[in-house]
Amino acid sequence: MILSYPKTILEPEGLASDGLARSGGHSYDEREPTSMAFKKKSKRDSKGRKICFFGNFGTGNFGNEITFQTVLYHFRQRFPDAEFACICTNPKKTAASQQIESIPMERDFSGPGKRVSLLARLLRQIFVRLPRELFRWFEAFRTLRRADMLIVPGTGLLTDAYGVRGPGPYNAFKWTLMGRLCRCKILFVGVGAGPIYTVPGRFFVKSALSLADFRSYRDVATMNCLKAIGVQTNSDRICPDLVFSLSDAMMPLDQSHERRRRVVGLGLMSYAGKYSVAEPNDAVYREYLQNLVVFTGWLLEHDYDIRLLVGEADDWTVLEEFKALLKTTAGGYDPERIIDEPARCVEELLPQIAATDLVVATRFHNIVLALVLNKPTIAISFHHKCASIMTQMSLEDYSHDINHINAGRLIEQFTDMEKKAKEVKSLLLEKVEQSRKALDEQYNLIFELAAE
Repeated sequence: MILSYPKTILEPEGLASDGLARSGGHSYDEREPTSMAFKKKSKRDSKGRKICFFGNFGTGNFGNEITFQTVLYHFRQRFPDAEFACICTNPKKTAASQQIESIPMERDFSGPGKRVSLLARLLRQIFVRLPRELFRWFEAFRTLRRADMLIVPGTGLLTDAYGVRGPGPYNAFKWTLMGRLCRCKILFVGVGAGPIYTVPGRFFVKSALSLADFRSYRDVATMNCLKAIGVQTNSDRICPDLVFSLSDAMMPLDQSHERRRRVVGLGLMSYAGKYSVAEPNDAVYREYLQNLVVFTGWLLEHDYDIRLLVGEADDWTVLEEFKALLKTTAGGYDPERIIDEPARCVEELLPQIAATDLVVATRFHNIVLALVLNKPTIAISFHHKCASIMTQMSLEDYSHDINHINAGRLIEQFTDMEKKAKEVKSLLLEKVEQSRKALDEQYNLIFELAAE
């Protein structure tokens, strides 16, 4: 197996490796480690600097939370005296969990819904909603007027699958435009994109990205999606998902040998059909659950224990549906063999993954965290990002499309992966280390841009 990423990682598209001249032209072997290079800078360099982050944080999505925690950790290490703020979906929770000043991405002024006439709706748009929206724009300008940088790290903002407002393209455009007017440096770091279904969605995504000083994407599929809507990507980079730079302090101990039987982590997810198709069909979700029930029965028959995994609070509902279906099967639901302790936060999820031997997961960051923790993993792909991460890790044979899920095929993939588990774990060690080095180089570029 070839252990390499696409040529586009950390290189402007179409340039040779000397495109790294932006970062001083150092190769991995020649350059100082990022931590040493920036340790030389005095704390005086970061004093008075204000760095703002923007994203869908505080909503209970473990992937978004671990992404923000990871990026914030690296910035705090490099700029210990800087002032940090987060513009996010749920500022109250983010402020409490990360000890950071937090500002709402969008204020909700809506009141109880009432049936009104067309004229009344029109007047409300002109005299109520328009002034409120202008106030939101002014508030964004006021928040960013002292900021040096506005950073968008990962998260699913560049899609209109569930609308352009909220944590979507419209607010990404609004805040980046205000950042540009405030002379902030705008950075989109390790972001994903797509699907983008609507004309407004395409406009806001393209416009927001056009304002950036730095852009990197987590996979080739994202870059291709953006090219398709007219984004010029010649100077952009592809780099591994930011969670591959998870700090050592957050890495749990491997607990996979504490139980008599081998444990399979089974990551479930509530249906996110619009990330795959514009008009989702609930039948896909039903097939997904039914086939996982069959797969679970096979695991129990073959002497595996199962640990149920979630990726956000909403997944507790799918756990209940899954268990209800399992109880109707011949094998039934055996609480002695199925570990059902749904995590309430990513700090609880990490040791749960560490306590497994193999993982079959649906949510993207359940997959990423399993790979980071050196667990042979099968991805049930509901979005191109899931298939992309498996290709990046040379595990494309273990990606399983949720729209065509088949328990028999899943069992075949699982059986094959277990036979090759030792080889897969060795591959993952090298791939994860390679990803960390690529991210270290990206941080080096970003911190040099921040220091200008």
